[in-house]
Amino acid sequence: DGIKKGNVLSVAQVAGIMGAKSCSQIIPLCHPINISKVSVKLDLAENAYEGPLCCSVNIEAQVKCKGETGVEMEALSAVSTAALTVFDMCKAVSKNMRIEGIRVVEKTGGKSGNWKIE
Repeated sequence: DGIKKGNVLSVAQVAGIMGAKSCSQIIPLCHPINISKVSVKLDLAENAYEGPLCCSVNIEAQVKCKGETGVEMEALSAVSTAALTVFDMCKAVSKNMRIEGIRVVEKTGGKSGNWKIE
C-alpha cells in the first residue's frame, strides 16, 4: 500500500457508502430513499493483466431499503464513487487505469420485481 493518500481500498469503501447515500443529490430527478443497508466490497486482483496495468479492483455494492422502490441508482452510485476514488488515489502511480463494466447484476423487490443477470 504505497499510496501517499492512504489505504486505497478502505477509503474507496467509505466513499462508495457515501455515494449511495448521496445519490439523490447528484442524479437529477432521483428521489431520496430511506436506505436501510449499504455494503461496498472491494477486491484487489493482482496480475490480472500483463504490462503496466497489472491489477484490477473488483467493486460490488449491495443496497437495501424498506419500501416499494428500487435502489439500483444507489448501488450504481456506490460502485461509481468507489471506482472514482480508486482512480483519484492511484492516478499518480499509473496513467493506464480505466473504469469499466459497471452494471446492475441482481435486483429484488420493487415494482418491476426480481431479476438477475445470468
